Parts: sequence; C-alpha cells; structure tokens
Amino acid sequence: MKNNRIIILGWVIASLFLVTASCEPIEDRDYLENSTDVAGVELVATQSTAGGNKIELNMATPGVTGYWDYNLGRAFTDKVEFVYPIPGTATFTFTGTLGAEFFTKTIDVQIDQLDSALDQDWYDLVSEDTSAGKTWVFNGGPSPDGGRWWYMSPPNDPASWTTAWWNAAGDCCPPADASGKMKFDLDGGANFTYYSSPDATPETGSFVLDVANQTLKINNSNILGAESPRGNPDGLYTIISLTEDELVLYLDNNDGGTGWTWIFRPE
Repeated sequence: MKNNRIIILGWVIASLFLVTASCEPIEDRDYLENSTDVAGVELVATQSTAGGNKIELNMATPGVTGYWDYNLGRAFTDKVEFVYPIPGTATFTFTGTLGAEFFTKTIDVQIDQLDSALDQDWYDLVSEDTSAGKTWVFNGGPSPDGGRWWYMSPPNDPASWTTAWWNAAGDCCPPADASGKMKFDLDGGANFTYYSSPDATPETGSFVLDVANQTLKINNSNILGAESPRGNPDGLYTIISLTEDELVLYLDNNDGGTGWTWIFRPE
C-alpha cells in the first residue's frame, strides 16, 4: 500500500511539472534591428539642368524603406521625378524606417529657373506670370442674382456637382465674403491670400495643387465661402474644373451632411 502511495505521488509531481512547463511563455527571440542610422541614410537630388526645376529624388541606402513628401504630394517609393513649380530653396522630406525605428530626413534643392514647363493646371490657377499670381472671385453676386455660384449639392458624388439641392447664393443667402477675393501665386512659395471683401485686411496661407488627384488644399486659411457648415475646415476640395477662365470646386460631405459647390472666375 505504501508503494502505491509513492507511485501515485510520483505521478502527481510529474503532472505538475508538465503543466508548469507547458505554461511557460515561448519567447520570440527575433528582434528588429536597425540596418543603419539616420546619418547613414543617403538622400540624393538630381536636377536635369543646373538650377532647373525638373528634379529626381532618390533614397539610395539599401535596407531602408519609406516615402517622399515632395510638397506637391507623396511618393511611396525610393525614387520620384517631378517638375517643381516654385523657384528658390525647396526642402523635401523622406520618412522611413531603419528597421527598429522610424525617422525623417530632409534634403534642400536650389531652384533658380523654371526651365521645364509646368502642368497646364498651374498656369490656369496662378497665370503664366507665376510670381505675380492670379486673383479669383465668385462667378456671380455678391447679392442674390439667380445664378449658380455657391450652392448645396448631393453628397459623395462629384459628378452631381451641377445639381443644386439649394441655390443658396443665387436665391437668398450668399456667403458673408461674397464680395471677397483670393489670390494664388508662386513667389518664393505656393502662396494663398484671402480677402473677405475688396478692401479687407489680407489673410495669408499656402496651398497645395495636386494635379494627379485633382484636389486643391488650402493651409492656414480657406477659400471664399468656406463658412461653417458649408466649407471644409481642413481646406481640402475636389477640383471639378480648372481652366484659364473657370475654377469649380466641390466638397463631398460637409459638416451639414451635404455636398457643396463653388464656382469662381478670374478677377
């Protein structure tokens, strides 16, 4: 009987050992390691001509991944080529991972001449004299005039921009800045200047024209008629039409839960 108790006790101890061993965590000993440091990341900028505005940016370090922010947009690749519209010193940013940590690094490029033609959208927005710029106003008003130049549209459908659920400005209720103006120029930067009325104190900001995705973003200011809840507080709009004589912008879902359309003409 005593031997049986010893055998049973042995089985219990062995079982407890197995249970304890099975509960121990399995350690993952594969640790992420940096392939280099930030100083070891090589950023290279190549201009097609000395001081020219056609630029190729290249992150040339193996084992590093990330994306370029070249101010006009982002390129999720090591290398990107583009025509830059702004003379002066431009700073471009590469954001990536070294393996175990993220980093950002910048490179400056001096642009002395716009010797490569810009996309036509740039000239339509700021004029052929890119430094002098171009001023836009509403294509109607400033009092209600029956026209369509600032109105409610169906949401989430840029193709429906011609549909006016409510012709706010034309029928009764133009925006407070209906007589204002806004200027776009490339004098040392992508400059945006907003005037709530013809003689108002200017409000300055900047803009990003994304030609590929047909969007216009205003930073630190906003377009005419952006009053809440009509406009986008983030300043991002879809370009419906951009020609020498017309700028049509659309917002797909504003704070009022609708779409909204703006129609401008050159001053």
